[in-house]
Amino acid sequence: MSSHIRRRSPRKVRLTIAGGALLAVAATAGIVTIASADEPADASSNGPVRPLSARAHLGADHAVFVQGNELAGNTIHAFKRGDDGQLSAAGTFATGGKGGDQVDAPTDSLASQSSLVYDNRSKRLIAVNAGSATVTSFRVEGQKLTDRQTVGSGGDFPSSIAVSDNLAYVMNAGGKGSVQGFRITGKGLVPLSGSYRSLGLHNKKVPLFSSSPGQVAFTPDGHALVVTTKSANTVEVFPMRHDGRPAARAVITPSAGGVPFAITFDRSGRMLVAEAERSTVTTYQVRRDGVLRVVQNPLPNGQETLCWLERAGDFFFGGNTGNSTVTGYRTDRHGKLALSNRVGVATPPSARSQGVIDLAVTKDEKFLYVQNATSGTVDGFRIGRNGSLSKVTTLTGLPPFAGSGMEGITAV
Repeated sequence: MSSHIRRRSPRKVRLTIAGGALLAVAATAGIVTIASADEPADASSNGPVRPLSARAHLGADHAVFVQGNELAGNTIHAFKRGDDGQLSAAGTFATGGKGGDQVDAPTDSLASQSSLVYDNRSKRLIAVNAGSATVTSFRVEGQKLTDRQTVGSGGDFPSSIAVSDNLAYVMNAGGKGSVQGFRITGKGLVPLSGSYRSLGLHNKKVPLFSSSPGQVAFTPDGHALVVTTKSANTVEVFPMRHDGRPAARAVITPSAGGVPFAITFDRSGRMLVAEAERSTVTTYQVRRDGVLRVVQNPLPNGQETLCWLERAGDFFFGGNTGNSTVTGYRTDRHGKLALSNRVGVATPPSARSQGVIDLAVTKDEKFLYVQNATSGTVDGFRIGRNGSLSKVTTLTGLPPFAGSGMEGITAV
């Protein structure tokens, strides 16, 4: 399956979504520390549930939440996380809004990162309802979601959320694209007047997946709000004012790599951007005035269609949806990024793990959870001291991609 992305420049970008089997041979060519691709290293959630006495202690507050993104009614699927990383179902909670599906999306209905986020400060979970242009927040009590509050997103097709201190900014992918700010309060999200900013795109209310923006994110110090745009091929920075509102206009920088998508930051606050065109990662310094400086040129991983990127300490993990692999990266003491191994595959394709999309790392940085959109599964991995991944669980029965599908995952 393939798609074409148009930029503002005359050059066209072609993204090829390949089959998961493409890397099966290549993955065995290098030295990679992994568990079996088809079965968990310790146990599988597909078998009978073991009694509590035979399972690892289940932390009272440990949870993983998955957004179903169902078109008829969006839901959040809650799972209890054990100390061994295994997950057990803990309930499903309606958001009161509808999921969405972007035009021609190949595996990822929302085509974004951070459509479901947890705010540790307020203990609230925040989800987008792309199909109804709303955002829902819940109070998190262990694995239970209470106190549901739903507000308008301030635009069309909300698809990503960023949180800093008591602020939440929602990225709307439809129409011209926009970011809209909210105060996070005990009563949920309250719109912040004067915080709306247009991205100047040219999308329909339901955008084409290749022309929608990829993510909104705050810099770690909260001094800037960053947005990636795929077809415009830019990274746009809004310096933040003291009143919680962005600068009137973004500082727009052409992306160093083609089709910028996901954003994350290293320990020193340098920004890493995943680029889908050639599956690269570029490292930037974000200046206080919003100007970006490239500190490491695009690093290729040899995979297909890198779109998602999350940090676990000095390690990073990227989701390659084109061939259903996860790439591992590590940074040295100077902040230089490198692949964890020479083949660029931290875990090879599996028949039950097709259509890798969104990722979540636990707060203690011990486990990584990966959504597989085509399979309707979530894989859980233990993160080794050297950044290796060992599979500990596979959840089945989640909404697979078919017209729409799950997207958005977070670990608490």
